[in-house]
Amino acid sequence: MNVQMVLRPVLFGFLLLLPNILLAEGETGTVNPIDKSDTTWMLVSSALVFFMIPGLSLFYGGIVRSKNVLSTMMHSFVAMIVMTLQWTIFGYSFAFSGENPYIGNFDLAFLDGIDLNSTKGSIPTYVHFLFQGMFALITPALISGAIAERIKLSAYILFILVWSTLVYDPVAHWVWADSGWLFNMNALDFAGGTVVHLISGIAGLSAAIVIGKRKGDPGLLTHPNNMTYTLLGSGLLWFGWFGFNAGSGLAVNGLAARAFLVTLIAPAAAGASWLLIEWYHTKKATALGAASGIVAGLVVITPASGFVGIKGALIMGVLVSPVCYLAILLKGKLKYDDTLDAFGIHGAGGALGAILTGIFALELAEGMTFESQMIAQLISVIATGFYSFVVSYILALIIERTIGFRIEEDKEITGLDQEIHGEKGYDIR
Repeated sequence: MNVQMVLRPVLFGFLLLLPNILLAEGETGTVNPIDKSDTTWMLVSSALVFFMIPGLSLFYGGIVRSKNVLSTMMHSFVAMIVMTLQWTIFGYSFAFSGENPYIGNFDLAFLDGIDLNSTKGSIPTYVHFLFQGMFALITPALISGAIAERIKLSAYILFILVWSTLVYDPVAHWVWADSGWLFNMNALDFAGGTVVHLISGIAGLSAAIVIGKRKGDPGLLTHPNNMTYTLLGSGLLWFGWFGFNAGSGLAVNGLAARAFLVTLIAPAAAGASWLLIEWYHTKKATALGAASGIVAGLVVITPASGFVGIKGALIMGVLVSPVCYLAILLKGKLKYDDTLDAFGIHGAGGALGAILTGIFALELAEGMTFESQMIAQLISVIATGFYSFVVSYILALIIERTIGFRIEEDKEITGLDQEIHGEKGYDIR
């Protein structure tokens, strides 16, 4: 009896403490709340986006003349090299650190303060750095499409390095950082309609205006050297874009699945729309048209991929092709030389996508009405586009007036492959 009298309060006390003991064990297990599934998907998504850059090089490389194919493809590969270093040293920090609404600071320079236990949501911060870094790598490469076949490699490297620091990093901070002013205005941009496509297309337009037109017969300037490259490149871009959009939710869930789905649907609708427009206009349905339509559809759905459903994706894909088609025709009227239609597809398509996101979003941002959401979308387009144009124009002008942005005329006529790289894209014997 005495033993029972002693054990009863001990057992009772143990039962009272059991929930706290179990809770303590659970807390120990969630000190580092990394979700393995989310982390795996984000590593795969990072690799998919990285794979888009060689795809872009093929897409661009096939459209230029054969004497410039290697130079054009090198612009994408050089961006991989230069921007990896910039993003590691200070780019990621400028984009995602600090409390300033306009630009980050040096807190995360060289990834200082980040270790194996650092997390961003349910994934390691290292993975967040990698995924966002792939966006930073491909965006400057997109610009090269507007100024291909006539620029110095050294000037291009300087341009993308400074441009990314002054334009890409701040705009990424505005739109995606927790303290960014457009983020807090509730402007919707799921995967980079403004951050990636609009500002790169606008930057390409600015640089093309400063540098001027290519030399040569206008008919020969638009004669692609290898459309098989371009078709393959568009397919690789589409493949990588599934990671680009579906990975932007930073998790494996229904949102990622729907973003993946609309990234399939919108480009298909845009490709069909482009071919119909082209057939009506020229009585031809070209491979270049199909590839251009696919990319335009990918661009327009990018900002909306996390917010729209199937019907919205279909409509956006159909609408983007006539807009981009007209934007490309416009360069002939305004007499600027956007070599590979970087502005016509990425600039116009990115702006349209950001605006249509507000129209077709299944749910508006918290606390927003349709009118306030549309105002936020318009402000984001105008602010990012205007900022990119002004800074890009000034930067291109400074480079042109100092070290020279454009290559010498005789070297341009010979071809950049031979003059810059001492190699040929094709050596057929």
